[in-house]
Amino acid sequence: MAEQAAVIEKTQQQPSAAPVKNEGPKAQTPKQEPAKDPYADKSKAVQIFHHHVKPILIVAIVLLSARSIIIDWNDVPTGSMKPTILEGDRIFVNKLAYDLKVPFTTWHIAQWGNPQRGDIVVLYSPVDGIRLVKRVIGTPGDVLELRDNVLYVNGIAATYGPLSQDVINQIPPDLRSTLTFATELTADGFKHPIMKDSSRGSNIKRSFDKLTVPPGKYFLMGDNRDNSSDARYWGPNQTIGFADRDSIVGRAFGVAVSLDPDHSYKPRWGRFFQGFKSGEPKDEAGE
Repeated sequence: MAEQAAVIEKTQQQPSAAPVKNEGPKAQTPKQEPAKDPYADKSKAVQIFHHHVKPILIVAIVLLSARSIIIDWNDVPTGSMKPTILEGDRIFVNKLAYDLKVPFTTWHIAQWGNPQRGDIVVLYSPVDGIRLVKRVIGTPGDVLELRDNVLYVNGIAATYGPLSQDVINQIPPDLRSTLTFATELTADGFKHPIMKDSSRGSNIKRSFDKLTVPPGKYFLMGDNRDNSSDARYWGPNQTIGFADRDSIVGRAFGVAVSLDPDHSYKPRWGRFFQGFKSGEPKDEAGE
């Protein structure tokens, strides 16, 4: 009896279990439906355009705009810049060398420089608007003269020395018989290759009288002095003419790819990704 009383007493001392709170049914998270394609009810052609064509167009516009205002490469179909640039070369052009333009136009947004003597530039021809590549010979205010293919800049004659055989070898041997090669060095210290062709007729302008380059204008010539349609012929009736500053697109700085059009566009591997050379031959020490 005593044991039963102890059990009863112990049982009475235990706390009763907490009442279970009835929280009711749990709230369920609403099921999210996948976003509806806004073009689902459009025609198949519209869906293809928005899902496939439109992204490609956006990428193309961005890339073309970059080519238009930052860097481009241009094909050179003629030999007016030989021996520096050959037919079939595709050259790099820095379109930020002098200024920033509105894409696909010649409208200037900002300008931080101007072409300098010796620069190779890409420009729109003042005669017919065709894109050309030429070398800057005179800048605004320069006094120029040409006497039997000897260039005078501000009264000082350029000097002419031998041209590197590596540059000469870019011209096929069977075409060299009438050619004369040289390195032209102007008074400001800039040197570059030139080429003259004795087989060209007497109508070639190997001389012109003193002239002063007007403000905002540039005098440009090809390195192939006897076979280049340049500022010597850009005026009325093929007289002296000049290029406007706004017509200059950018500065060329090297060859990207070179394909020989006379040999089924065979790659000229040695010209790939090459900068333009001064043309001065190296001495025996290689300096």
